[in-house]
Amino acid sequence: MGRVYLAIHTVLMHVVAALVVLVYIPLSVLVRLFLWAFVKPLRREELRGKVVLITGASSGIGEELAYQYASEGASLALVARRKQALKSVAAAARERGAPDVLVLHADVSDAGQSRRAIEETIAHYGKLNHLVANAGIWSTCPFDEITNITAFTTIMDVNFWGAVYPTYYALPHLKASRGKLVVCSSAAGTVATSRMSFYNASKAAVLRFYETLRAELGSEVGVTILTHGYVESEMTMGKAVQKDGVLVVDQEARDVQIGVFPVGSVGAMCRVAMDGIRRGDRYVTWPSMYRPLQLVACLAPEIVSWLSYAMYNTKAGGGAPLSKRALDATGARRFFPEGLRRDPVVIKTDEECDDDEGVAASN
Repeated sequence: MGRVYLAIHTVLMHVVAALVVLVYIPLSVLVRLFLWAFVKPLRREELRGKVVLITGASSGIGEELAYQYASEGASLALVARRKQALKSVAAAARERGAPDVLVLHADVSDAGQSRRAIEETIAHYGKLNHLVANAGIWSTCPFDEITNITAFTTIMDVNFWGAVYPTYYALPHLKASRGKLVVCSSAAGTVATSRMSFYNASKAAVLRFYETLRAELGSEVGVTILTHGYVESEMTMGKAVQKDGVLVVDQEARDVQIGVFPVGSVGAMCRVAMDGIRRGDRYVTWPSMYRPLQLVACLAPEIVSWLSYAMYNTKAGGGAPLSKRALDATGARRFFPEGLRRDPVVIKTDEECDDDEGVAASN
């Protein structure tokens, strides 16, 4: 009897899957095109007077989103570990139109500090409309070359728990304001690229967590997930956890990882992100080239695995991997944003931050 019951469920699931592919998807494409063209442009959220908390706001995407929100008249709570860098961002945000900016020196991978950041924001403003969970760090090295495996727990601590903790404490206030959660995942959350095993895993965890949360919250709180590719930031300058577990800037390792993939302007990416946030989009993927790549990873993962192995493997033939040789042969580095082509790279530092946050070095 149990086998019959299982067989019925199996048949039903296959029928449902067929209906989704043959009926729902074609119809939903037409509906989405209609909404995109005629409805969503009329439903852009007015941000003036809103309160927005941004984690990882001292550089990169977090910094630029702070400026984008500021130019729309939102009040800001900026969170990061580098206090002096954060103060500079706050001053620039005020110049761009933010009526008030609260600077919060905190490490969001710590639950207590995340709670304090939310509580101080509510005490100062009395409300919270958007939480932008952006704090993150990068790692780039083959798994079997790691010499200090225990150091890599920091990737999940910052990238996953550093989003979950502030979300947990902010959620009651976001429900009260019918607000929004904006979270930085990555194209790496769906496309398994070699040399980024821990980073990929952390971003996949973020993606699935917030998709689940969206299903739990319904329309109470909007959830927009950013699944961007390589974007101008300290990460793409080469700041990453290396095989010895130390967070340093290594442009050689960066070049191997990025290869001939384009690195987008952080300003352009954040303008696209802000449009999606204000429309209430479920996902924002930029550059658009990553959309078909994510589709290939879903439908034909063996192709992605083969290409990734071919691009990054150093065992066959020795020497630099194909990704680095292609970068050097094509001169594609000249298409990097100007800030990524400086040598040595200068990373914002702050003596008040933890040691691993303030490291600046060049290859």
